[in-house]
Amino acid sequence: MNQMTPGARNLDNLPTDQNKDVALLLLRIGVGIIFIYAGWGKLTGIENVQGFFGNIGIPLPGLMAWVVAIVEFVGGIMVLAGAYIRIPAILLAIIMVVAILTTKLGEPFPAYRVDLLLLLMSASLALMGPGSYSVDDLLPKK
Repeated sequence: MNQMTPGARNLDNLPTDQNKDVALLLLRIGVGIIFIYAGWGKLTGIENVQGFFGNIGIPLPGLMAWVVAIVEFVGGIMVLAGAYIRIPAILLAIIMVVAILTTKLGEPFPAYRVDLLLLLMSASLALMGPGSYSVDDLLPKK
């Protein structure tokens, strides 16, 4: 017996495309906010990130700290807005692969579960695109 609260919308009756677009928006909000926050933290503490990257053996740690910080911050903004997200989503997924391989490999699952989720969500966005509720959708179609 499926009773609904008066005034509530039955999501089962929404068109599939609309469900997909809402799901992509929610995914973009989560991924975007997390990477904006992480990137800002790196940008405002770049010396610590450079030292950490050097300690774990990342080549060119001074440069790579800046690259990762900028990709996370700007890429997070692009993902959140739904603006040209395929490239930043791929770059963010690569960052997560490197993070897992350099800092989490061999650790128990709880140590890398969030990194794995961010990797999979970024890869999903790269494959699916931003959806209709995005800056991309406002741009002229080719």
